[in-house]
Amino acid sequence: MTKRWRVALPVLGLILFGLVTYRSAAWYCRNPVDGGRYFFWSSIRLDSDPLGKHSKAPDKVGCKNIEADCLPVDPLEVWIEPGWMTRILMLAAVPAFLVGGGIIRLLARWGVSEVKSFMISMPLLIPVWFCFVGWLLDRWRRKHSV
Repeated sequence: MTKRWRVALPVLGLILFGLVTYRSAAWYCRNPVDGGRYFFWSSIRLDSDPLGKHSKAPDKVGCKNIEADCLPVDPLEVWIEPGWMTRILMLAAVPAFLVGGGIIRLLARWGVSEVKSFMISMPLLIPVWFCFVGWLLDRWRRKHSV
């Protein structure tokens, strides 16, 4: 029984994740957003301080009086076009990104950095998903080769 896809797909998934992460980190070094609070993994915004306990108070827009009702400036709309590698990875690993998104949101409620939880959970979830897909492909190939 060959395990070609079961081994090759997780390795390929990790390589793609590493390349997209490297590209995102290089972009982030050139364009830090909000003093380093937000990290954009491709087009996914990750908050390093989800509860806002450790970051400075955001700048206020249109405020003449500090006590007035003002809106904080928050970079919710930074346009980043995901590249072809990101699109391939995110489409191929949709279940891993959905589970990872749930983990990240759950941990963010407790104040855990979304950047840390993303960088820990996704390199674990992506190979697990691709190993499962590889197992299915190897099984299908073995059944149809006889």
